[in-house]
Amino acid sequence: MQKIIKIALFAVGVLSAVLWYLLPDSDMPVAEAAQSGAMNTMFMITYALLGIAVVASLVFTLKNLFSNPQGLKKTLFVVGGFLLVVVISYVMASGTDVDPVYAAMTDESTVKYIGMGLNVFFILTAVAILSLVVPGIKNMFSK
Repeated sequence: MQKIIKIALFAVGVLSAVLWYLLPDSDMPVAEAAQSGAMNTMFMITYALLGIAVVASLVFTLKNLFSNPQGLKKTLFVVGGFLLVVVISYVMASGTDVDPVYAAMTDESTVKYIGMGLNVFFILTAVAILSLVVPGIKNMFSK
């Protein structure tokens, strides 16, 4: 299996090198360069490799997660905590602080979702900083 993967990766590498050589020149207009078959093929290869990487990551993560009950329990607690942070952030977001200049382009629910996202970011940043600082302070005073 590993030999097949190595051969496939080598073939993709050679194909990518050939396509790189066939890319349009930098002085070609963008509209024409976007229609290049080499560029489109390189994008398709990139999307395929990204899709394979995402699927492989999810499969092995889920396999490991379900094979370890303690890990599954811990993961469910983390996901529950994250959902709690999202709900608290949604409740904290007002959605009424729309600048009159942008009021015609957006509505209250969009502003509320943006506020919720910012609140989630701030809360999780504070949790991350505290999880780094608190053990350091404990170690400093315990010695």
